Formats: sequence, C-alpha cells, structure tokens
Amino acid sequence: MDVVIAGAGPNGLMLACELSLAGMQPVVLEQLHERGESPKANGVIGQVVRLLDHRGLYERLRGEPGAPQAIPAFLFGALPLNLSGLDANPMYGLGVPQRRLEQVLEERARELGVELRRGHELVRLDQREDGVTLRVRGPDGRYEMRTGYLVGCDGGHSTVRKQAGIGFPGVTAPDVTSRTGHVAIEGAQAVPGTVDLEVPGVGRIGMYAWQRTEHGAYAIMPLPSGALTVSVMEWERPPTDDDAPMTTEELRASLRRVLGADLPITEPQAPGPHLLRRLVGRNTRLAETYRKDRVLLVGDAAHVHSAVGAPGLNLGLQDAANLGWKLAAEVSGWAPPGLLDTYHTERHPASERVAMHSQAQMALMAPGSGITALRQVFGELLQDKDTIQRIAGLMAGADVRYAAGAQNDEAAGHPLTGRFAPDLMLTTETGPARLADLMRNARPLLLDLSGGTQLSTAAAGWKDRVDTVSAHCTDPPAHALLIRPDGYVAWAATLDEPIEHLRNALGSALTTWFGTEWAGSTN
Repeated sequence: MDVVIAGAGPNGLMLACELSLAGMQPVVLEQLHERGESPKANGVIGQVVRLLDHRGLYERLRGEPGAPQAIPAFLFGALPLNLSGLDANPMYGLGVPQRRLEQVLEERARELGVELRRGHELVRLDQREDGVTLRVRGPDGRYEMRTGYLVGCDGGHSTVRKQAGIGFPGVTAPDVTSRTGHVAIEGAQAVPGTVDLEVPGVGRIGMYAWQRTEHGAYAIMPLPSGALTVSVMEWERPPTDDDAPMTTEELRASLRRVLGADLPITEPQAPGPHLLRRLVGRNTRLAETYRKDRVLLVGDAAHVHSAVGAPGLNLGLQDAANLGWKLAAEVSGWAPPGLLDTYHTERHPASERVAMHSQAQMALMAPGSGITALRQVFGELLQDKDTIQRIAGLMAGADVRYAAGAQNDEAAGHPLTGRFAPDLMLTTETGPARLADLMRNARPLLLDLSGGTQLSTAAAGWKDRVDTVSAHCTDPPAHALLIRPDGYVAWAATLDEPIEHLRNALGSALTTWFGTEWAGSTN
C-alpha cells in the first residue's frame, strides 16, 4: 500500500481525508478500539476554521449554513485582546468539542473510503530505501505490512518518531502543575447579561477566560451538560504524589491557593464522562525534522507546547492539509523535485512561532510582582491597533507566509503569494459562489478574474492536476490566483504587466508546484 497513517485523532483523520481527495487509499492504524470519549479541546481557533470551510466541514460542525465569522475578542496570556476594531480580523472560532470534531472527520473519512483499523497498534517499523515495513499488534494477533510511506499522527509520545530516530529537542518547565476537572459549584448562578458566576460566600468570578492572580491562574468554563470545567495552574505547589489519581478535593485545594477563596466544588451530577486530570511540568518541543526519508510526522508527533491560546488543532490540522497533497503528488509521480521536502521547510517555522507565543503567554500568566509589572506594560501595548493586529495574526497563524518557490524568496511576486487565500465572493458561469465552495475537492485551482485575457489558457498543460475557473469579482485583490489544495496562494498577479510575461510567470509557478506539463497538452 502507498501510505499508512499511525493515529486516528483529528490530525490523522484529516490527513486521511486529504489523501483520499487526492486519489490515494490510505490505511489508518489506531490502537484504541473505540473513539476516545475523554474530554479534550472545546473549540477550534484560527486560520484552520477557514480550512475546514474549504472542505465543507465547517457547516457540518456548526450545524447550520454560513461562512466563518471572526470573533470580536480573545486573550493573550490572560490579557484581553479586543479584536472588534481590526480592519482585517484573522481570528476565526468554532466552538466544538474535540470528540465531535473527531466524529465528523471519521464520518468524512469513511465516506471517502478510508480504511480505518481500530485496535491495531504499531509496535515496530523498519525503514528501507524502497519503503517501510510495519509490525502491528491487532485484535487477532501480530502481523506485518509494507507501505511506501508512513505518517506518524500518534501524539506527543509518538512511537513513529522514536523508532524513526527523529530527535525531539526543546525545554521542560518542571515548576508548572496544571489541574483540570469537570465539577459543580454548589449554589453558583450565572449572572444574567454578564460572563460572571455568582458564588455564595465568594461573590462574582469571571468565566470563559483565564484569570491570573499573584499565586497562579484559573479558568472556569460552563459545559452544555450543566457542569463546569475548572482549570488551575500553579507555579509553586505543596508536595504531591504525581502518580496518584487526581481528586475533586485536590482541584478544590489548588483553586483555593490560587484564588484565595474556597469554592464549594463537588462532583457534577450531569452525565459523563467527567474529566479529572493533573499535568506536572510543561513541555515545548519540536521534532528536528518532520520528514526522515519515507517517514513523516504530523501534529503532536512533530510538536508539543502549552495549550494556552488553543493553538494545537490550528497547527496540527494545517500540517495535515499541507502534507496531504504533496505526499499524494509524490506517490502519483508528478511531484516536482523537492516538493515533499517543503512540508518540513514550511511547517517547522509555523510550529516555531506557536512554541514562541505559547511560552510567552505562559510567562505572562506566572505569579510574582515582576510579572505583574510586565503585564501592565504589555496591557498598555495591547491598546494599540497595530499591536493587536500583529498578535492576532500570530495567534491565528495568519502571519505565516510560505516561500514563493524553490528560491525560498518570501518577498517574490504579489503580496498575496504565500498567504492563505481570501474568501472572495464570485460570479461564475454556474452562478454565485464563494472561493471556499471551489476548494471542496482539494485540488489546485487557477482562479482567473482577468475578464477575458485568456490567462487561464496558460494552465492547459496542467489540466489533469489543476482546475481552472473564470469568474467575476467586485474589487478583486488580484486578477489571477493560483491556489494550492491547502488554501495557500502559490502565485498571484494583476494586469499591470504584459500578458505574455504573466503567462510565462504562471507557467513557471505551475511547474514549481505542480510539476511538468501534461504530455497530451496542446498548449
């Protein structure tokens, strides 16, 4: 078989969908017999929301039609980030539990014919020049299989990464302990018209956002079931048996130390499963390489970091989209030289930026008078619109700009080149459409907005790989856009140069990203 994916979390399932859309038949190995029900992330934040929209998954997850909308406010290091005044707000959000995201991605993968083997654990790999041999433990015993490529989507403790011998350098903050649990707070009532909770004997406390005190940080989030998620971070803590299961009383004591008040926390009466989790230490690590010959890494297998700011799904799902079409091109035989290597050169820097801002946010949430002073300074900076724009772009991943081509020259070409494509409103031959509607099949797209210059005919030699759509757009940002399957602009141009020059430039971009012309072309 051509591709095996280890891990059926969101990233592995997303990659399986991307490969299937590109004509591959991947096999997904997952050691769990059933989809995990443990509560994890509660939403998706950033540019990935628009990627999900490109695949028609946004409406499935949201449960109603409509395009993604930017959110008016967020946090950076438990400091408020007012996004409502931005000219171009890149922070999109979708409130959806991770288990629901996994369910929808699995449903989509099965629709596309993906073979998902649950209860099958990868235990060993042997990589050779012509492929990878896998030893797998399944419900009926051990067996062996061969694949052209293996992709590790198997989490921060990745078996694939370890057995491939890929280093995982980084830093560990041993002094941070995080506790999270689903609980009830006796007598607590939501205050109408606010995001506050009124607690008898304590008063009002804020919900939905991290709150920092001189002793740590905490957050309280209501759940649809009626229970509350309470999370607490401490930088100094009394001795704890880290191997012992966490209890509701331990969470209550931690919150009491951080908040300075005793909240009457009890176990919830709402149906479970209920979360009680303790994490000791905080790792920030990036794999030395995201590709070692025929083994590749996606998501947490390639990078781990703090969950503050909710960057994980934004980063991992975009890893999958970036890799999917490139790996399919390599397997299919039309990939230009070096295309698969651009997976690492593009996504590793994106991960470095997440590692940077997640560590910065943790530093801003730490206790101490010096940090309090730093927060005051930083809070003043966050009153500046340009600063807010930069921070929002950083957190959303919208500040990522891929190199224009093999020369690795970021500044080459149109300002849109290397950026995620804007969602344009178009009038096509078949009627009105958003750009996102044209990206459902995950194929490269040449969008010709030039109004009859025949620029699109320059792509005739790639019609087996690249779709072409001529359309009208009011106030277009460019007259032509060549868009990669992952939503990023490979090339863009306006009609301020001779048409023949633009046709030549387009042909060069097509060759750089999508290989040589089709032999049967008459162009």
